[in-house]
Amino acid sequence: ETQALCVATLGTAEDEQYVDGLGGTKKEKFLLHYNFPPYSVGETGRGGSPGRREIGHGKLAWRAVKAVLPKGEDFPYTLRIVSEIMESNGSSSMASVCGASLAMMDAGVPISRPVSGIAMGLIKDAEGIAILSDILGDEDHLGDMDFKVAGTEVGVTSLQMDLKIDSVTFDIMKTALAQANGGRLHILEEMNKAMDGARTEVSENAPKMISMKIPVDKIRDVIGTGGKVIREIVEKTGAKINVEDDGTVKIAAVEKESLEAAQKWIHGLTADPEIGAIYEGKVVKVMEFGAFVNFFGAKDGLVHVSQLAAERVESPSAVVKEGDIVKVKLLGFDDRGKVRLSMKAVNQETGEAIEGIVDDGPQGDRPPRGDRPRRDGDRGGRGGRGGGDRPRGPRREGGDNNADKPREDAE
Repeated sequence: ETQALCVATLGTAEDEQYVDGLGGTKKEKFLLHYNFPPYSVGETGRGGSPGRREIGHGKLAWRAVKAVLPKGEDFPYTLRIVSEIMESNGSSSMASVCGASLAMMDAGVPISRPVSGIAMGLIKDAEGIAILSDILGDEDHLGDMDFKVAGTEVGVTSLQMDLKIDSVTFDIMKTALAQANGGRLHILEEMNKAMDGARTEVSENAPKMISMKIPVDKIRDVIGTGGKVIREIVEKTGAKINVEDDGTVKIAAVEKESLEAAQKWIHGLTADPEIGAIYEGKVVKVMEFGAFVNFFGAKDGLVHVSQLAAERVESPSAVVKEGDIVKVKLLGFDDRGKVRLSMKAVNQETGEAIEGIVDDGPQGDRPPRGDRPRRDGDRGGRGGRGGGDRPRGPRREGGDNNADKPREDAE
């Protein structure tokens, strides 16, 4: 005679609830809303905001299932559970606990263990006591105790006790907890018949979401001046991005392709390229000594004319033009820290490295050797300090200006 319709909804970090407390404002990523409409007990009335009873029952169920939720880094979703009480003649809050556990598993939330709950009652008079399990409305109204116990097969996650008598003894508590444990385990067995574990993947209707960590000093590279960079990523990929102060980046998108595109973009902005790795890039400028390629996010590197192709290249513009998408291999950095790339070391069709390609070393911005004049020209060979085939007369003492003057000290 008690039914609860429980629905689990997955959202992004933008859906987190801001909670104002004495210690300041905090964000809560797990929400549980409990609704108890009048029709659930055969009454009529107007709907509205939840009352104190609904808030209290919802908080009890919230505490019961929060203990088994995964950590934020393992499951970056914001989770909302809504429990609509359809019919009530028993503990609707404990029904909400059981329904919330099943709803989360059905939604693919990797909870550690399923949770069940039961309400215990007490009848006490001069002749003795009787502890009741799974009490109904009349037993709650006429009895002396409403003791709600929720937990997993290995422990209790939340408790709530309402008493109509002054106190209960330790023996009553011990018996009630033991009896509640047996009842919870029985309920868990029935729940396992419907679903014994969480689905391996979230629903196809839920946003795809991943979490990644970037260096704190790279946050400004992802956000950009006035948020220019992050807005561009969102507009072009269609993903939602949330960057936290500790460097945690949460990316969400409906399509997997959008998610991967945004992740790759952010990785290119924050990570450092690896020497020997192959990247896809775009030719942004062609010069007489080579081509500049934008790769790995916003990084640019030079493909020297000697690294454009395996054969001799007279003009870089004959091989590439601005806007071409090419595959390059990172050779390293020159003495000025400039990035050196190679196209000839990569198969442009398959993207695989070509073995046996020799790195010619840093080339800088010099034109190819064939275009530079030889220093020796027609001067012939040079041996020692002499030069070429020029005829040389006898060496005169003194400088050329005094060559024809007799020495004053000559005898």
